[in-house]
Formats: sequence, C-alpha cells, structure tokens
Amino acid sequence: MDLSKAEKLESQNELPQPQQPIKGTGFLRTCFNGLNALSGVGILSIPYALAQGGWLSLLLLFLVAILCWYTGLLLRRCMDADAHQPIKTYPDIGDHAFGYKGRAIVSVFMYLELYLVAVEFLILEGDNLDKLFPNMGFKVAGLKIGGKQAFVLLTSLVILPTTWLKSLGMLAYVSAGGVLASFILVVCIFWVGAVDRVGFHGSDDVLLNWTGLPTAISMFTFCYCGHSVFPTICSSMKDRSQFSKVLLVCFITSTINYGLMAVLGYLMYGEHLKSQVTLNLPIKKISTKIAIYTTLINPLTKYAIITAPIATAIEENPLFRNSRSLSILIRTAIVVSTVIVALTIPFFGYVMAFIGSFLSVAASMLLPCLCYLKIHKAARKFGLELVIIIAILVAGSFIGVVGTFTSVKQIVNHL
Repeated sequence: MDLSKAEKLESQNELPQPQQPIKGTGFLRTCFNGLNALSGVGILSIPYALAQGGWLSLLLLFLVAILCWYTGLLLRRCMDADAHQPIKTYPDIGDHAFGYKGRAIVSVFMYLELYLVAVEFLILEGDNLDKLFPNMGFKVAGLKIGGKQAFVLLTSLVILPTTWLKSLGMLAYVSAGGVLASFILVVCIFWVGAVDRVGFHGSDDVLLNWTGLPTAISMFTFCYCGHSVFPTICSSMKDRSQFSKVLLVCFITSTINYGLMAVLGYLMYGEHLKSQVTLNLPIKKISTKIAIYTTLINPLTKYAIITAPIATAIEENPLFRNSRSLSILIRTAIVVSTVIVALTIPFFGYVMAFIGSFLSVAASMLLPCLCYLKIHKAARKFGLELVIIIAILVAGSFIGVVGTFTSVKQIVNHL
C-alpha cells in the first residue's frame, strides 16, 4: 500500500516538468506495482487482527479482499466513462463524478491516510528498536528519555534529511522491496515456529470473538487500501484492458500472503499476540533479527516518499512556491508533527484499526461505489449490480461507524 500510493500521489502534485517519452508498463511490472500497493505494514498486524476476531474472522479477511477487488474493478470502469476527458488518478475520478468537491474529498482522505501511515512508521520503529535494544535511553537538557520514545526521536533525526530531498528516486528504488520484505517476513515467522521450536500449538485459540471483530475487520480493510493508486497504475499500462487480470493476480497473491501470516502467527502465539508479530518473536534467534531488521529498513526509506505528496501539495500554494527554505521548513514541520502524534498515541494496532475503519473503508469501499453510481446512470437501474453495490455501501458504512468508534474508544482508554 504505502510505497506505490505515495509515489503516485507525489507525481500528481509535482510542478510541470518537461515531458519525456513514456512507455507503458507490461503485465508483470504492473502486477508488481499492484502488489507493492497492497504490501505494507499491515502484514505485521494481520496475526493480531485474527487473534482479535478468532478463527472464523479469517472468512472476513477473504470477504474484505473480494469486496475491495470488486470496488477496484468499479474504479477501472469509472476511468472509461469519458473518452474525451482522460481520467488518470483517483482525484480525477472524484472530480468527474462530483466536481471540485469530489476531488477535494478524495484528496483529503488520501493525504490524511498517508500522514497517519507515516505516524505508524515511527511507532513501528520505536517498538521494534526497543525490542532489539532494551533499556536504552539518553538525556536532553537534564531530561531523561528512554525506551520507545527515545528510538522514535532518533528515527526522526535519521529520516529528517531524507525528507528535504526533492528527488526521491534512490529511496523509491530501495523501498520498492516492500513486496519482497512481506514474503521474507512470512518465511521468518514460519522458520521461528518450525525450526526455532516455538511450535504451532494453538492452545488458546478462539473460534469467534464478537468484541474483537470491529478491530479485526478494520485491520483487514487497512491491508487492502491500495485503491488510491489503482487508477494511476492502470493508466500507466500498455494494455489497459489487462488491468482486471492484474487486480485479480494482486488480490489473490496478497490474500494468500496475508492469510499465511495470520494463520502462522495465531497458531504460534494465540491470544498472546502483540500488535506487531515481530514483538512476540524470541529476540536471540537469527530469524527474529532478520525479521525485525527487514521490518525496520522499509519505513526508514519509505517515510520521505510517504510524506512528500503532502509537502508538495502545501508547497503548491503561491505563498510557498519556489522557496527552498520554506520547503525545508514545511517538511521539517511535518516530521515534527508526526513525531508528536507518535509519542502521544503510541498504539500501533489501534491507530491501524482507526486508519482502516475511517479512511480505508471510505477510500476502498464507499467512494468507489458512490463515484461509479454517479458516473454510470445505467448502474442505478435495479439489478444484481445495484444490489451488490448497495450491499457494499451498507457493509462499508457499518464497518466504518462501528470500527471508528471502537478504535477511537481504545485509543482514548489507553492514553
């Protein structure tokens, strides 16, 4: 999710550059881009989500995958609505459906999601570095800062210079390993269970936990929120008619990966799972260190790419345009603000559930359906398609309301 979304959003907000010949991407490259859009930090929390909902909630993972795959197809159909007015991005679809207000609403959801994912990166770094190096800390002006808070601050100092860069090509290249990292994590988790003798006992397994379902569904939705970049990925293809097949390949592959991680983690640790499965692993094992270092590297390289579209959108204001010093100030302010939020709300799982229920549900379920119904008048006639879309809208609204309420309540209770 994270990498491709940010890269595409940044390209939408950049100042006009001299045009160069652009070749469309082939089927396999587009599949990789789609998988990268769906591969993010959600892989770490998918076992925790299953532990919250119980074994039967695994069916909801598959249901969410199917619904999000279908709404991805709806976005594809929206792009073909007007042959005279090219639609290349998600905000373009919002604009075509509802005008300027539609573009603004879509953009707000996208930027807010990117911002909170950047916050999640800092929380993730603090949690995992604290596991690798416990009881670490330092003093600033006589004030002792230790544990996770210290690592969040250190991480922010490391990534701050990368956010000042206008060209993020090298970082984008390095962080493109998000897909590979997801598969490495699954292999490491399996290795810990099978070879390092943690075992797959599942003694505390629960079939269904009603109270944990809202959190579980919200996290599942977070894992499939690649819709923000699907239109851009589609428009970059050599043969756009193949995009439906690309979506199918991406959703099947990512669902298998998510499903394996969820099952392995839940069998190993049951109800004792933490918000990130890496925090449960035995620290002295080599496989654990590989898993954690793989987890740590990606956010360090992705943070600048994630926040760049937000900074670029602000810098497009005439007051800030063409000022290098103001650009650095804006990007520094974004980093500082994410640090403050990460230190104030250091709850990785609850923040992810909030993103999934409030932002991902809107971007991946509600907005695609609403835009499609607005653009395609024929879809409003009673039939199977309309019934499916209404069902998605009702289900999405329910998940959004209940999940948002539950996640906000959990965050407030732990403050």
